[in-house]
Amino acid sequence: MFLVSTILIILLIYLYLKWNYSYWKRMGLAYLEPELIYGNTKEFLTRSLSFGDQFVKLYNQLKSRGLKHGGVFLMQRPTYMPIDLDIVKNILQRDFSYFVNHGMFFNEEVDPLTGHLFNLEDEKWRKLRAKLTPTFTSGKMKMMFSTMVECTEGLEHILEEYSRLQDGIDIKDVASRFTTDVIGSVAFGIDCNSLKNPNSEFRQFAKKIFEQSTIRRLRNIFSTLVPRHILIKFKYKQTNPEVEEFFMGVVESTVNYREKNNVYRKDFMHLLLQLKNRGTVVDDEQIIVKEERNKDGHFLTLNEVAAQCFVFFVAGFETSATTMTFALLELALNLDIQDKLRKEIESVLKKYGNNITYEAVMDMTYLDKVVHETLRKHPPIPGAPRVCNKPYTIPNTNVTLEVGTRVHIPFQAIQRDPEHYPDPEKFDPERFSEENKAKRHPFAFIPFGEGPRICIGSRFGMLQAKVGLVSIIKNFKVTLNAKTPVPIRYTTKAFVTAVEGGVWLNVTKLE
Repeated sequence: MFLVSTILIILLIYLYLKWNYSYWKRMGLAYLEPELIYGNTKEFLTRSLSFGDQFVKLYNQLKSRGLKHGGVFLMQRPTYMPIDLDIVKNILQRDFSYFVNHGMFFNEEVDPLTGHLFNLEDEKWRKLRAKLTPTFTSGKMKMMFSTMVECTEGLEHILEEYSRLQDGIDIKDVASRFTTDVIGSVAFGIDCNSLKNPNSEFRQFAKKIFEQSTIRRLRNIFSTLVPRHILIKFKYKQTNPEVEEFFMGVVESTVNYREKNNVYRKDFMHLLLQLKNRGTVVDDEQIIVKEERNKDGHFLTLNEVAAQCFVFFVAGFETSATTMTFALLELALNLDIQDKLRKEIESVLKKYGNNITYEAVMDMTYLDKVVHETLRKHPPIPGAPRVCNKPYTIPNTNVTLEVGTRVHIPFQAIQRDPEHYPDPEKFDPERFSEENKAKRHPFAFIPFGEGPRICIGSRFGMLQAKVGLVSIIKNFKVTLNAKTPVPIRYTTKAFVTAVEGGVWLNVTKLE
């Protein structure tokens, strides 16, 4: 009897999977034939391809068939993938109201650090986005700029040590310590000292966030496959308990101290505290002004403050460090580009009294091209999810996406497409001259997403990476160390784009 029951269960699972894998056929959309269990993501799940490379492969398979879009399966989950950039534009911008949400897990009550802007949906997201938008204006970037520059002193000191030792340097580790110090100071108002002490508490917990053990990997996959209402019912927690305890404790103690003593610092935390206590962001040094309290303002709770600090920290330190790492890798591989960039940095800084100012960095047009080309070739986040929230018929087709259909926008694949970027493996900053940009579809470059849900902190991240690069290139020559494997291969152990084995460089102090 047990054997018969087991066979019956296996048969039912098999029949369900076969039926499920006929989804795109039933919808009338061309698709890639899936494998049982794995769907179309076997190489990613078995760690033979990175997440981004997996979707580059799927994108190329669909495009080679002359398709403008197609269906794939992330394990058992049907996922729609646009190829044509006009469809991408429709999803991200023109018809955004059909694709508002990312479809990520969050539960503010049980798992408070998940209640941040990237995860929230519908009206909760709209309200919070409106609250936070004033904190990322160019004026606020200028306000935080001096903090970034202060952190470059520690960065230069470390590189000088390696230059003296003539030893290879894991540049991603150093860049991450720099961005950890910047974000820790700007988001929490805390001197993390990661550059001086690589084992600092902030650095250790930052690493924990991105640890990808097999169990952690399975939990992440599980949370994307199981409907959120079921996860919430069983009080599922995505955040590492140690990480939650640390970050909630840091935010609570910082908030209490600043509110009690009315402490002012030019940072993100000050702006969040104004939203918490005054309901609006104001250009002054006050956290609490009772007589001015705006009853109709947008007030944040302590948990909301903590969640925004958390995502700002997580997104800000890792993606900016990744951008710096790949930029330095490409500059080490292309010394002519490095020399040209250094000449621009020296020339512009001379105009500004040899000081790294906000205006000076904004004046470095070639630096801007270098960073954009880095983001084009090596986008830190290789793609973005969307969920269809009301029936949507793809323009000029008979295909209608149902409510709940998952969508994947493949940034890396689009930005490596030779139709948009001839010889895509070549690192060429001139792709981002005004003339060349005008020739391309505007959605051929979307490393931060686009439309109403574009990354709110993209300008901060770009600025942080640029400040770090200016500090390094003006003082050091960077060359490739023998420990860096060329051609590089993206690691399969992380969602954020990274190099297998790391990026190791030699640095030489310039006189």
